[in-house]
Amino acid sequence: MYTVGFIGLGNMGLPMAINILKKSKAPVLGADVIPASLKKFEAAGGTPAKDNDEIIAKCNLIFLSLPRNEIVDSVCRAIIAAKESGTIIVDTSSTAPSVIRSLYALAKEKGIGLLDAPVSGGVSGAEQGTLAVMAGGDRNVFDAVRPYLAYMGSTVTYMGGSGCGDVAKLANNMIVGIHLVAMAEAFAFAKKAGLDPTTLYEAIKGGFAQSAVLDAKAMKMIHRDFSASARIAVHYKDIKNAKNLANEMEVPVPATDLVLEYMRRMDEAGLINEDQCALVKVPEKDMGVVVE
Repeated sequence: MYTVGFIGLGNMGLPMAINILKKSKAPVLGADVIPASLKKFEAAGGTPAKDNDEIIAKCNLIFLSLPRNEIVDSVCRAIIAAKESGTIIVDTSSTAPSVIRSLYALAKEKGIGLLDAPVSGGVSGAEQGTLAVMAGGDRNVFDAVRPYLAYMGSTVTYMGGSGCGDVAKLANNMIVGIHLVAMAEAFAFAKKAGLDPTTLYEAIKGGFAQSAVLDAKAMKMIHRDFSASARIAVHYKDIKNAKNLANEMEVPVPATDLVLEYMRRMDEAGLINEDQCALVKVPEKDMGVVVE
């Protein structure tokens, strides 16, 4: 029997934790540095923890949804140092494969299970419990916690050994990034040529250019709604992780290089915390147009 804890109740972590809470019908202890997130979790029936240490002390199945590699590393090391054999850590963050594999080796020495189980599907998927979950680690650990992963996602796939889930997420986010840049460039190009962006979207959404990215982001972009349901900053981290892995493997990724350059320019402009659809501001600036 698992006692469940969830560290990181942000835009993705909070709805994932709530789905585990409601579908498992078991108590879930949650921790976050933002008090408002804890209040939302408590309102949904969750039990707020005073800090990560309380979750580490009380829980033997600990989920993580954290924004940066160094935070995942720090939290995992704290869990590994404090816990004994039989504990399982499930990192749903998008963590660099090299980081998670180092942590996996440390956890393995103590008999602690560590899965990298990043997710795709955005905030709406997290809220609806329809995320795609890509898991790496020991197969027996995956099998043990698969029901909990299924509370969060409608597609749960075992990808292979440690780090394979995170590699799958990098590939996923490379594709998403390329879609975003292609959409941004194409709509700016069309606006420069005199087309109405909304009419263009209606014309192409049922054709071969249709995608989940187009459906989720095109009208948000056209309406100039850059409030973040998925921040460029988080995606930028994944693209940099992908580039680092490509460098380690000595392989070219030219399309991803372009995505990286778009995101670098947004960071330089101080716009990195806007929604992914705000990437349109790069070709808008280059072409002298506004897509609206």
